[in-house]
Amino acid sequence: MTDERPLAVKLDPDVADSVLWSEDLTPYDEEHLVTYLRLLDAESEEADWREVARIVLHRDPEKEPERTQSCWQSHLNRARWMTAHGYRRLLDQAGGWSRRPGANSH
Repeated sequence: MTDERPLAVKLDPDVADSVLWSEDLTPYDEEHLVTYLRLLDAESEEADWREVARIVLHRDPEKEPERTQSCWQSHLNRARWMTAHGYRRLLDQAGGWSRRPGANSH
């Protein structure tokens, strides 16, 4: 038996106006994994940021364009960080998978 807490994933959590930056995985990151994936998916499909912000971030780009774009950019930047760095920390939390021999080779 392990003392590790299970990772609770919310499918559509509320979001802050901006992500507080950290070089470590934060509880906010853990709560917003699906949000980050949705943002990255939308980016890969070249979706309009305003539509993405409305659907994924629950922001209104017509009423608050600057606030909405800032929120979208902040979360997209964090999502990109997760793909480059954060996922390793997530795997380490889940049992050290990224440290297994050959885990980082492709």
